[in-house]
Amino acid sequence: MTGRLYALVERQWVLILGSWPRMVDLVYWPLVQITVWGLIQLHVFNEVGGAGELVLAAVLGAVLLWDVTWRSQLGLSLAYMEEIWSRNLGNLLVSPLSPAELIGSLMIVSVTKTLVAMIPAVIVAAVFFGFNIFTVGLALPLFVLNLVAFGWSISLLAAGLVTRYGQGAQDMPWALMFGITPFCAVYYPVDVLPDFLEPVAAALPPSHIFEGLRALLNDQTFDLGALGAAAALNVVWLGGGVLLYGWLLRSARERGALTQIGE
Repeated sequence: MTGRLYALVERQWVLILGSWPRMVDLVYWPLVQITVWGLIQLHVFNEVGGAGELVLAAVLGAVLLWDVTWRSQLGLSLAYMEEIWSRNLGNLLVSPLSPAELIGSLMIVSVTKTLVAMIPAVIVAAVFFGFNIFTVGLALPLFVLNLVAFGWSISLLAAGLVTRYGQGAQDMPWALMFGITPFCAVYYPVDVLPDFLEPVAAALPPSHIFEGLRALLNDQTFDLGALGAAAALNVVWLGGGVLLYGWLLRSARERGALTQIGE
């Protein structure tokens, strides 16, 4: 870790630890998500009985893992936006700091924030709703790694758009994630989608991860093919995110847009 990269990571955590609203926000949304879905699970389970137990357990697992994707995406995006809102991004990008160091520091911030944010939600799921995510076993870190990588790819695309087109595009991190959620087969199998939308789902790494999660929880089968497909797609998605961010950053520099960021 270079000194510059470490300094950026430290700056982000000083911002978080120095603001109790930021600290509350870090864990608040995952707790709300798992509480709402856990209560829905209890209600539906009472209605359908044991026949739906495995399906509903898979839903809770999907809620937790999808939140990992969201937290990793927001962790990187919000750290990037913090630099824009404080009118510091232009200073960073004309300094000796390289774009790779900037993105690398934001990825470290994203991972640490995601880990901290998910701990209370995982505990609540286990204690109050009887679902222990660690029953997924050794596949869990592989699932998480793939979902985090996908979250980063969306963040890099959104960061590039904001850098090139200014704060008018600052809703992109949320809009992109909400827009692709129906096709990621988070809460239902891919075959629920209409036939013409299944190829869209097949192109998204999360759909393969959640199919693998359901196979593991429902059938106790580890689907190596689904995991391999997700990893291969993530190479394309994350590589594409890096390339698009670099292209949009160069375009912003050539057009002098960096001096207007934050205005």
